[in-house]
Amino acid sequence: MTPSELLIEEFSRIQGYVGATLKNTTVATLTYRADADANTIAWLIWHLSRVQDDHLADLAGTAQVYTGQGWAERFDLPFGPTATGYGHTSADVAAVRADAELLVGYYDAVHTATVAYLGTLVEADLDRVIDESWTPAVTVGVRLASVLSDDLQHAGQAAFVRGLADRADA
Repeated sequence: MTPSELLIEEFSRIQGYVGATLKNTTVATLTYRADADANTIAWLIWHLSRVQDDHLADLAGTAQVYTGQGWAERFDLPFGPTATGYGHTSADVAAVRADAELLVGYYDAVHTATVAYLGTLVEADLDRVIDESWTPAVTVGVRLASVLSDDLQHAGQAAFVRGLADRADA
């Protein structure tokens, strides 16, 4: 298995988790909050999709799917199209009210772009430095590992919230 194939496998697992979490959900389930300031499934999936889209587009040197394919307009959120969720307030989390079709559609479009980029990688690309403001400097491989870690954590959190919402009959 090549590094490119391994990365595609890992990102495909995220796609599976996202799809399973969103299957047969209502907007009430997607916006359920375990407490007044907790993250919702809708926000978690939107956020993990935005981070992957933002970071992978930067690596690939392409436009983000969110802005380049009209997803920002479809979501119609009250914050700018460059927002990824970092620094969001409780009110911002509550503002992400999207149905499962929109969320999975956006994630799937991001996944398609991700796989297209990952398919171009060769092993040497993983060591290319992309950010020297950190010590040690950030490489393509480190950035990809960071996105995978972040997305897997948020996908797991969304699945956990789905379980809470289902038990609360949300």
